[in-house]
Amino acid sequence: MILSVIIPTHHPEPGRLRRTLRALRAQTLPATEWECVLVDNASAPALALADWAADGPGNLRLVAEPTPGLSHARRRGFLEARGEILVLVDDDNELAPDYLAETVRLLAAHPRVGLLGGRSCPEFEAPPAPWVREFDGLLACRDLGDAPLISTGLRHPATGRNEYPVFAPIGAGMVLRRPAAQAWLARRSATALPDRTGGNLSSSGDNDIVLAAMAAGWEAAYFPTLRLTHLIPRFRTQRDYLARLNRGIQSSWMRVLTAHDANPWPALAAWTVPLRIAKAWFHYRAWSSDAAHVRWQGACGHFEGRATSA
Repeated sequence: MILSVIIPTHHPEPGRLRRTLRALRAQTLPATEWECVLVDNASAPALALADWAADGPGNLRLVAEPTPGLSHARRRGFLEARGEILVLVDDDNELAPDYLAETVRLLAAHPRVGLLGGRSCPEFEAPPAPWVREFDGLLACRDLGDAPLISTGLRHPATGRNEYPVFAPIGAGMVLRRPAAQAWLARRSATALPDRTGGNLSSSGDNDIVLAAMAAGWEAAYFPTLRLTHLIPRFRTQRDYLARLNRGIQSSWMRVLTAHDANPWPALAAWTVPLRIAKAWFHYRAWSSDAAHVRWQGACGHFEGRATSA
C-alpha cells in the first residue's frame, strides 16, 4: 500500500461529501496502490459505509472516532492508515484527477520534503460580495503562483527562533510522509491545542502538524501542480461567520506559535486585552464596513491568543 487518503468528517453535508468521494473515484493512481479512510468524527446518527460506497472509490473504508474534534479525527486516521504517504482531504474538497499520482511523483523527487500542499481554489455556492475575497486564506483557499516553494529548515539563523513558512501546506490536501505524521503523533500536545470542534472555529491543528514535522527535520513545500477545488457554501461567506472564523483562527495561531517557540509577539497580561480590543475597534474602524469588522475580530483573537499564552 503506497498511499492513504484520510477524510475526517462530522455531520457532513451529503452533496459536498459525495463530490469529494467521486473525485477520489476518478483518480488516475491505480486503486490497488492506495486506500481511502473516511473517519466519522462523532456524527449523530453515525455514518454507514453502505450510504457512501456507491459514490466513493472501491477502496473506501469507514472508521469511527468518538471524541469530537478535527485533531482527534486526524489522529485516528493516521493510526488506521496503511500507506506510507498520507493525504488529508476535507469533506468539501474535490481533488484534481492526478492529485494522488502527482503526490507520489513529487515525494520521490524530493526526499527531504516531508509534507507538502498545492493550490486550493474556491467554488462558491453563491457569488460572494467582492470584499469577501480578501479573506480567502481564512477559507482555506490559496494560489501561491506557478513556482515550487521549499523550506530550508525551521530555525531562523538571525532570530534564533523557529519560523513558520508562509507557504506551508494547509489542512485541505495536505500530504505527509508517515514519519512526518508520526512526529506529530509523538508530541504530548497532539490534539491538545485548540482545533475545529463542532461550532468552535479555532484552527491550529494544521500548523501544529507542520511545526512538529519540521522540528523532526522534515522540510515543507508548496507545489502548484497539486490542485484541488474547495466547495464553499453560502453561509461561510457571510460577515458574522467570517468574523468568528478570523477571531478563532488568530487566537489559536498565537497559541500554536508559542507552543513551538515560533511566536514573534510577546505574551500579554490578560487585564490589558479588553483595552487593546477597544483601541483596535477605532484603529480598524470596525463599524465602517463588513471587511473592517472581520479585520477587527481577527485583532481581538490575536490579543486573546497572546494572553492565553501568558
